[in-house]
Amino acid sequence: MEAIAFFNNKGGVGKTTLLCNVAAYFSQELGKSVCVVDCDPQCNASQYLFHDSFLENVINDPEQNIEALFLGLMAGEGHADKIPIKRSASFSVDVICGSPGLSMAEDFLAEEWAGLNTQRGLSSTMVFHNALKKLHAYDYVLFDVSPSLGAINRTVLLSSDFFVSPMSIDIFSLKAFKNISEWMARWKAHWEYSVNSPQLASGNKVVVDAKSIRGAEFIGYVSQQYIAKRDASGERRPVKSYDEILQQIDYQIAENFPDESRPPEPFEIGKIPNLHSLAPMSQSSRKPIFALTGKDGVVGAHFQKVKDAKSIFALVAKEILERVE
Repeated sequence: MEAIAFFNNKGGVGKTTLLCNVAAYFSQELGKSVCVVDCDPQCNASQYLFHDSFLENVINDPEQNIEALFLGLMAGEGHADKIPIKRSASFSVDVICGSPGLSMAEDFLAEEWAGLNTQRGLSSTMVFHNALKKLHAYDYVLFDVSPSLGAINRTVLLSSDFFVSPMSIDIFSLKAFKNISEWMARWKAHWEYSVNSPQLASGNKVVVDAKSIRGAEFIGYVSQQYIAKRDASGERRPVKSYDEILQQIDYQIAENFPDESRPPEPFEIGKIPNLHSLAPMSQSSRKPIFALTGKDGVVGAHFQKVKDAKSIFALVAKEILERVE
């Protein structure tokens, strides 16, 4: 099992749309078993994967969503024995649904991080690490997280094997890589210092487990929402203004990530052009973009765009697998 977080501290980059369609492609086209974990209190992935009528009861019951991982921890009773998993039939993936109540875990995890050199602080910070042990039967676990550099995202990235950065093509996204690199370097250093603290019993089971954790490896970025045109050969290429920003991205990564934290070259995993009305159509239908049909509102030239979308997500999904396997 490999755990992959889709993470960028800048919002509005199409992160959830990318994750859900890649998850569906893994499952439906590549035959992989996938579990999506919605760690964003906005619950965008859950709303994409399920209809509101189903989600209403799930979101209102903490034992049926991601809050279940924290109920015992926050009450001082330890990690959850069971994980609530739901099935999204249209995306062919299992899901740990999100909850707005997860925002309460932000302060809890921040406080536990402050006591990281204690067994309790260490154990609480390993909440997703322990959850992943119970999800070992899946080929891939994909984490959808909020656009922040907060405690929840830190805990997810600490426990994940890899992370992908979806990004929009604008000058603000260029700044995100510097923030991410500096933030991750700080908390990884603090983690290493704390787990080796003399205050912790070196032979303790929790401490031994904690020492095996290294944090997520950055495997590259996916550029999204650019405007594409076809050149003389028929290849889709971004228009000039977007292309100028694209050319700066690799420099920013090389400049801000040290050699040991840098993704493999080329840093770009793939490109997702602006899919215009297909994205909201997919969200309304609760179906992958590449699975949309006439019953979902696809008409005329959009049928070709659906086919194009399948090819686009195929390239991205296969490249991600190549980088993690």
